Amino acid sequence: MSEMPPCPKCQSTYVYEDGALLICPECAHEWPRTADGAAEAADEGGLVVRDANGAVLQDGDTVTLIKDLKLKGSSDVIKVGTKVRNIRLVDSDHNIDCKVPGIGAMGLKSEFVKKVTD
Repeated sequence: MSEMPPCPKCQSTYVYEDGALLICPECAHEWPRTADGAAEAADEGGLVVRDANGAVLQDGDTVTLIKDLKLKGSSDVIKVGTKVRNIRLVDSDHNIDCKVPGIGAMGLKSEFVKKVTD
């Protein structure tokens, strides 16, 4: 069995492999096992956020929603296909900060968006 590297976030040695990802059970940090640019960014402490299709997102990207999202505390719904420009990545549960047209500033989860390629 190969030796697993320690978690880059908390240095835990209890890292396990799940498909192409390495996962730390202590801090729930996930990072890719492959040696591509995303893994290098994770090793350097950079934030790696992927969309629903696995494309790496960056600050300033444009994304579209892939499903209708209900707004908590409101009867409003953000419709599928809504284009959100100039996103900002943050390290939290809702890892995209943005301004949704007609709604305003809010946080989105990257699993509900896909990157728009121009």
